Parts: sequence; C-alpha cells; structure tokens
Amino acid sequence: MGHPYAPAELDLPGFVPLKLSQAEILVSYLGASLFVLLAVWLVSGRCGRLSKTDRLLMCWWAFTGLTHIMIEGPFVFTPDFFKKENPNFFDEVWKEYSKGDSRYVARDAATVTVEGITAVLEGPASLLAVYAIGSRKSFSHILQFAVCLGQLYGCLVYFITAYLDGFNFWVGPFYFWAYFIGANSFWIWIPMLIAIRSWKEICAAFQAEKVKTN
Repeated sequence: MGHPYAPAELDLPGFVPLKLSQAEILVSYLGASLFVLLAVWLVSGRCGRLSKTDRLLMCWWAFTGLTHIMIEGPFVFTPDFFKKENPNFFDEVWKEYSKGDSRYVARDAATVTVEGITAVLEGPASLLAVYAIGSRKSFSHILQFAVCLGQLYGCLVYFITAYLDGFNFWVGPFYFWAYFIGANSFWIWIPMLIAIRSWKEICAAFQAEKVKTN
C-alpha cells in the first residue's frame, strides 16, 4: 500500500493510512493545549503574588513539558506506530505530522535521538520549572536557562540534519510552513526570550551577592 509522504520512494512496509482527519487531530490537540494553559493560568493565580510574566512562564513550561512527555514520548517508544491497525490518537498525530517531516515515520536515527532526549530529560525538567516558579525556588532561573539551551540545541540539530540530509521531507508548501517551520518555531523564539531573561536574573543575583560581600 502506498503512503502520502515524501520522498515517494520512501519504503514503509505495513503502513496503515490515517483514520482521523487533519481537522480532528488539530482541533483535539489545540483544544487540550488551551485547556492546559487556562488551568495553569488559573492555578498560578493562587500561588501568591506572582507576576503576570511568571504566570505566563508557568503556562509555557506546563504546555511544553506535557508536549514533550505525552506527544513526543509515545513517538520515541512506539517504533511501529505507522503500522498499527487500531492506532491511538498519538499514532495519528505522528502520521499526520510526518507529512511535514517524513523522518518521523521513517524512524530517522538522529530524529529519534533528539526526541528521546527531549521526552526523557526536558519534559520532566519543564514540569519541574512550573513548580520552581510557583514556589519561588532559588534554582528556578538556572533550571529554565538549562532547559532552554537544551531545546535550542535540539532545534539546531533538527534543522541542520534536515538540511544535510537533503531538505526534502515534506509533501508540499503548506506542510513545510505549518508543520516543519511553524510548529517548531515556538521552541526557538520562546526559549531564546526565556534564556535571556533568566541570564539577566542570574547575573543580577550574582552582582547583588558580590555587593553584599564587599
């Protein structure tokens, strides 16, 4: 049976076509994401006098942490997701996303490695950042800075390996811009902004400590 991915000669024995439509997948994912963001925003309002920026950061870290664990995790540990006769929602997500990057359905080693590190390390660390911000832990900014660097490094590897491997993994312009570029861009500009903010906070804390000891 054929498949909808690029390049056309990609060999996917046992491929089972999508059973959910693009709209069903995107609406479900976006709806769940909005629910998480709203829930964390409301809960963060009960965590004492947090700034709006800190509350927004809690929303982001909850969203990205759950995405890493619940979306990327199943991809890493389910190598046969595209062969399942009775796929679950996460299998369908990756079959749909692979229209924008067929390295996922092809189980490209570099892609699986990056996603594995992201799911196992950065996912839990992101959820720890939610707790750290809400509890005003002293390690909050160091943790956020470290996770941001990890996310940015992962994105660099993701895009550079795509370029080196031929840059031909999407079925059309829509999937290139919406999936390959658009969906991943959030994990570039948001971590960059957070990393800059945390860097400034860390430097300010060290400077204040230096002044105290002089």
